[in-house]
Amino acid sequence: MQLAKTEITLKLTHEDFLDETKEGKKLYSYQKGAINKIFSAFDEAKENYRLLYQLPTGGGKTVIFSEIVRQYLTNHKKKVLIMTHRVELCKQTSNMLTEFGVHNKVINSTANLDDQDEYVCYVAMVETLNNRLQDDKLDISDVGLVIVDEAHYNSFTKLFKFFENSFLLGVTATPLSSNIKLPMNENYDELITGETIDALIENEFLASGNTYNYNVGLTSLEVGANGDYTVKSSEDLYTTNDMLTKLMQAYEERSKGKKTLIFNNGINTSLHVYDAFSYAGYPIMHLDNTASKKQRKNILQWFHETPDAILTSVSILTTGFDEPSVESIILNRATKSLTLYYQMIGRGSRIFKNKSTFDIIDLGNNFHRFGPWGADLDWQKIFRSPNYYLENLLDDEELESHFSYDMPEDLRVQFAKSENVSFDIKKAYTESVRAGETSKVILERSIEQHAYICVENSEDVYDALELAKQLGDDIDFRIMRYSKCISKSTHNFLTWLKNDYRLKLRSYLRSNFDEVFENIHGFPPPEDDE
Repeated sequence: MQLAKTEITLKLTHEDFLDETKEGKKLYSYQKGAINKIFSAFDEAKENYRLLYQLPTGGGKTVIFSEIVRQYLTNHKKKVLIMTHRVELCKQTSNMLTEFGVHNKVINSTANLDDQDEYVCYVAMVETLNNRLQDDKLDISDVGLVIVDEAHYNSFTKLFKFFENSFLLGVTATPLSSNIKLPMNENYDELITGETIDALIENEFLASGNTYNYNVGLTSLEVGANGDYTVKSSEDLYTTNDMLTKLMQAYEERSKGKKTLIFNNGINTSLHVYDAFSYAGYPIMHLDNTASKKQRKNILQWFHETPDAILTSVSILTTGFDEPSVESIILNRATKSLTLYYQMIGRGSRIFKNKSTFDIIDLGNNFHRFGPWGADLDWQKIFRSPNYYLENLLDDEELESHFSYDMPEDLRVQFAKSENVSFDIKKAYTESVRAGETSKVILERSIEQHAYICVENSEDVYDALELAKQLGDDIDFRIMRYSKCISKSTHNFLTWLKNDYRLKLRSYLRSNFDEVFENIHGFPPPEDDE
């Protein structure tokens, strides 16, 4: 590897900063290959070269760059600095370096820098490091290698100006900037990609994911300045009874009894989830960034020790959290961030004991937007042309235009006497327009069709009313289709329309059950026995 033109002679000897009795973790062949590629790239590069390395979550990025640090310090009279953006990552990185025999100093808000000359490797929180550099309290003149963990975050780039004579290595699972206005190809000269998710699964380094999608109408969501959905609009949608019911049903169908992580967009949403699952008697805890260190430690310890634990959270567990026993990931939110999509799912991908698969429950149409986790993404193309990739993602209206409602098998059994349970809202709208009718007749006909199949599969009006309660997802789907036809989809309007539909369906059944029953069977329903 090339060195900066002026080398600083360190007071410390090799033995002072490397513990040769510690060998670190065993390196797999793909990890050794990555290390060789990275050193080769630096060997052939100019000074201040910025290299980006991509490897999926669970592939061992920290192991790789810890070995890079060990080898670099063994062969060069220069120092190394690792930058992280979270306290948890800072501690994990420091511990991993120690496992590899690298004595290191953590630079956090309470660190004393009087002994900085006694170390050749620093691990620093980005904001703390920025403050120390601005105050000129940290000597970085002899730092030859800078490593940036979770490099897709943009908080690091403001520090690059301090390291113009250093090689810089960024590592990330998703080489797509968290800020569309600051593409990674403007801060890094080259991207090296590691093993794919498929390859890591095939070689039993990662668990494979089983994805289950539950279509959700997202057109009421608003996009904020950061390019992702706002917390407020997300909470307006995901705290409704319909969405909480859908979440509970999805959990009971796919995740019941499994250790489960639920990701939400907003603290209020997570608290609603906590209340709903607690009321249902499930073991659940809530965690967000307002929790104290002690609370966080206790909650994560409980989660670790409880086999069927459910942890509902907001943002805080997407990075710096490693619990291999997680069996199910529930995305109770939508996102426009490919990086966040992969980070959330990656929390369940670790191999653990007999665990070789995990479940992914998507309640945000994320699968439809980004494709399956582990899809063969062309990271080089995304790195070179991030705007092209982002601009070609389907928006919510396009996504939802391809949706169809398929009644779940267990529900379809309750409507076994009905040959057809579907109703084409779009077709009905087209026919009503051609006939010069008002759009409200569409929902009237839809209600009549729903009432028909409820009566067809019931002995009395009470049975029919109970069946009508099971049609929530179908009703919501029809309302979303209808709203697109009439080009009106505000959150308040949709909420009112869904509630109004349910009220009218129940009213129709009470008023017309006998007539519909006789039309179906050719005789009136039996009278109630008093």
